[in-house]
Amino acid sequence: MMKKSFCTLLLGSLITMQASAAENVTLMLDWYLNPDHAPIIVAEQIGAFKEQGLDVKIVPPSDPSLPPRLVAAKQSDLAITYQPQLHFFADEGLPLVRVGTLVNTPLNTVITLDKKITSPAGLKGKKVGFSVSGIEEATLNTMLKHEGLVPTDVRPVSVNFQLSGALLAGQVDAVIGGYRNIEALELQLQGKEPTVFNVEDYGVPAYDELIIVAHPDNVHQPKIAKFLAALKKGNDYLQAHPEETWKAFASTHPELNTELNHQAWLKTLPLFARDPGHLDTARYQAYEQFLFDNKLIKQITPVEKYATEIQ
Repeated sequence: MMKKSFCTLLLGSLITMQASAAENVTLMLDWYLNPDHAPIIVAEQIGAFKEQGLDVKIVPPSDPSLPPRLVAAKQSDLAITYQPQLHFFADEGLPLVRVGTLVNTPLNTVITLDKKITSPAGLKGKKVGFSVSGIEEATLNTMLKHEGLVPTDVRPVSVNFQLSGALLAGQVDAVIGGYRNIEALELQLQGKEPTVFNVEDYGVPAYDELIIVAHPDNVHQPKIAKFLAALKKGNDYLQAHPEETWKAFASTHPELNTELNHQAWLKTLPLFARDPGHLDTARYQAYEQFLFDNKLIKQITPVEKYATEIQ
């Protein structure tokens, strides 16, 4: 009896030691928890972070603009942000480095409910709703140029982030800024048949939609590589078990158990980076040039200054 009690105490002590030895990692999300974060969610579900000796704290932001700046200030280990934003941060000289990729394709699209518009060329003379000036303007203008149009051929209308609502109400003929895995699905669930034009198919350089950034001083910390290894394992499991992982997510977060989120969970599967650590340097160079050519950044910053591949 005493021997059994001693073994139990010893096992308990070992478990406690292992738990206390876990490295803490704080990850700031770009927005509230949603299907775009599925590989992270699943890595947590299957214990992949714990296997790497990590205790990952996932934090939704109170203000979506804050996460990268908290990393730059060394108040968070990692943050999810967007490749286009990273170029702006680099232009500002903000100490941030891309260390991983979550979604390695653009999500941005032009969406219309007008069946007569079969390509961006059909936007001539039409009202196009947008939410964010600057980058969306440059994206749309590039798509128009690809189709032989000029910016003045369309009428831009600010819809204040009400992209789907503006389309459904007939306030605009098309919108730019809607995600292919969210707004397009949202319209379908409303019984509509949206036509979707992916930005990268019309002259806009492809880019990573969602990336993971760290402070340059912390890039080579072992826990960053461990985090990426766990993330890859989470995505591998997600790809093999999409419905099982969705049900686990929906059960844990019943407030997010909606048909839109379910469809988005499945729609986003092929968009996740199979190797989160891989860096496509040429892609980053091309998008940096695109922003510079459109006078959205002041100078060309070498990729190695703001992005790296963790070995």
